[in-house]
Amino acid sequence: MKRGMLRFLIPAVFFGALITVFYFSLGRDKETLPSPLIGKPAPVFELPTVEDPAEKFNNRSFAGQMYLVNVWATWCVGCRQEHGALLEIASRNEVPIVGLNWKDELSLAQRWLRELGNPYVVNAFDAEGRVAIDFGVYGAPETFLIDAQGNVIHKHAGPLTAEIWSRDFLPLIRNAKGASS
Repeated sequence: MKRGMLRFLIPAVFFGALITVFYFSLGRDKETLPSPLIGKPAPVFELPTVEDPAEKFNNRSFAGQMYLVNVWATWCVGCRQEHGALLEIASRNEVPIVGLNWKDELSLAQRWLRELGNPYVVNAFDAEGRVAIDFGVYGAPETFLIDAQGNVIHKHAGPLTAEIWSRDFLPLIRNAKGASS
């Protein structure tokens, strides 16, 4: 093969391989990120609350019951998108929702909840993001379903919607409640 032809063939093959990788990546579900915590105990944490930083919240207080941990922040566009769905879900009282306010400014988080409504039974303030790291958070929003034994049974990355709630979370909640009856 001529040297000039090879100079064009190598980049063309590389570009073709890159296009193939991108094509197959498009079909992946970006909301279902793998979590090494699925089926394992949720990280235990104690943090100040957003509502009253002098007060501490420890997730051990939910021992024996199923609950959600929703990672959110005021700088997060997806968190704003899902907020209405969280308010609706909270109004149904199917499971308590614990907010994990991640790497945020306390005053902004307090104002957000005052102005937009508070779907959470409690909000833990994770200013440095250490608890979020323990949960393996990639970015906000992320939502974790914790069973009554304290194990993570589902993780959703991205804004929660009524459709996702009904499809992915409710069957797990109803199954767990049916099994405990």
